[in-house]
Amino acid sequence: MKHFSEMSESALRVVDAAEGLIQERGYNGFSYDDVAKLVGIKKPSIHHHFATKGDLATAVAQRYTHRFREQLLRIEVQHARAPDRLTAYATLFENTFAAEHRLCVCGMLGAEAKSLPDGVAHEVSRFFEANTDWLAMVITEGQRAQQLRAQPEARALADAFLATLEGAMIVARSVRGARGPAGVAQTYLSTLLA
Repeated sequence: MKHFSEMSESALRVVDAAEGLIQERGYNGFSYDDVAKLVGIKKPSIHHHFATKGDLATAVAQRYTHRFREQLLRIEVQHARAPDRLTAYATLFENTFAAEHRLCVCGMLGAEAKSLPDGVAHEVSRFFEANTDWLAMVITEGQRAQQLRAQPEARALADAFLATLEGAMIVARSVRGARGPAGVAQTYLSTLLA
């Protein structure tokens, strides 16, 4: 399977359509028929680019992780302080959710982890590892600079913050009037400030 950076424009349109469908319905909630209708092509054309649905979802998760990592680098450049970086991180989730109450691609896929092909599950795991590693690094730096409380330890806080944001998206999609990721993150972060 080609890396997403080597794909043709038509293959990327298929990836775009599948990404939206995953954010809306999950892996088990869409078919190649759904993608074909969105893109305006026939099913065999999708199979030309992606032999299996697993290959397609792997490309979606791979590209999503890559884009997220790019955003993390931008946050590091734009914000020096840990609390500001964590607030900007929460904004990534808020921006995703603001687009028609879409959920994080890897959050949706992670909910279906037991039924995912191995390649997709691997990419989802990479997404969560990259995010918790980055969050733990930011929190550790914030604790050392006495911008954030020293306890609990950084990895536990990173895991909890990521889970909080993913959960906030699900709750806000399900419960009218519930606060989205940015509001929930603000409350969470207020408990961490030194």
